[in-house]
Amino acid sequence: MFEQNSSSSSTMAAESALCSVSRQRERSRPSPAQRLHNLTSASASSSTSTAIPLPQNVFTNPSIQPSSVVNLSHSTDVVIGPMTQYQGPVSIYYMDASMEAHAMQAAAGINSSSNRSRDNSPSKRLNRNTILLITLILLVLATALIVLYVELNRPRSEGANKAIYFGNTYDHDTFPNLGNGHLVIDRIQWGASSNVRPLTVPLRRPIPYVLITHIGVQSIPCSNVYKCSIKMRTIQDAAVAEKILPDIQSNFYVSDEGNIYVGRGWDWANTYANQTLAITFMGDYGRYMPSPKQLEGVQFLLAHAVANHQLEADYKLVAQNQTKTAKSPGVNVFREIRKWPHFYGCGLDDAPACGSELGMTRASWDAKQ
Repeated sequence: MFEQNSSSSSTMAAESALCSVSRQRERSRPSPAQRLHNLTSASASSSTSTAIPLPQNVFTNPSIQPSSVVNLSHSTDVVIGPMTQYQGPVSIYYMDASMEAHAMQAAAGINSSSNRSRDNSPSKRLNRNTILLITLILLVLATALIVLYVELNRPRSEGANKAIYFGNTYDHDTFPNLGNGHLVIDRIQWGASSNVRPLTVPLRRPIPYVLITHIGVQSIPCSNVYKCSIKMRTIQDAAVAEKILPDIQSNFYVSDEGNIYVGRGWDWANTYANQTLAITFMGDYGRYMPSPKQLEGVQFLLAHAVANHQLEADYKLVAQNQTKTAKSPGVNVFREIRKWPHFYGCGLDDAPACGSELGMTRASWDAKQ
């Protein structure tokens, strides 16, 4: 018991001795203000000039913080806080209120231009181009539909269909046609003169004979509507003025391009012989060859006439040189028509005269009517 008390008293004495030593060390350690004062005093004493005395209450005044007080005098190369070194020229600008407003306007312009550039971005341009393309396609489709509607509902001319029309495979808005591009050019279209004597001999139908002739007299075949129309008017004028005929000679004329030109037509007899349909090749075919289109045009005309009961179904086709002494229709045309199925060899060799079965004589084939 006694030993325990003595050990505890000795321990307590040791602890009290340690506390006194630590308190003495704390008393001997200078405060932060004292350390700052010692530093400034030492720097002032080391300087060659006299140090400026500090106020007595600089460290005791609570409003003055020791860490914010620095007193330097006659010192060089002193750095307080972080140091940034820059070597080179330095420009310092002063900006007043007007310059600041201008800068703000410039910044606003930059923002607006950036907005415009964003508006002109490829995606937006692509969207606009797509809209324009779709609009254009819709306009084209609408126009096509309108044109189609107008064409489908347009009234068709009945005159062209009524004149001469057979096996139509070639649509034409100006002239009727016989098919395969063989146009029929009426009198008014080739410029026939209306100042002629009226025809008086009607053509009786169905017609039993077809008479093939040509113009002859070194006539050059015409190859377009313009030239052939001039030739038709020339033939008409010569018939009226030189031959004292009331009108052009034949019922129909066929050009080198295969078009059909209306002469006296279906209603009136030709100048050669009644009971015949006179078809003339436009040219001198003792010198020139008839074109395939020209031969086809005549055949189309004859097929139309049979289909519309203008010709008898078993009509007889003859050349003018079979009915009288003549070179018409030329050796080249005669060679071709002899191959046609309705060709009739009357007046050749020992064959009977053409039209004899109808009571026609040789004078009947040169009536000049």
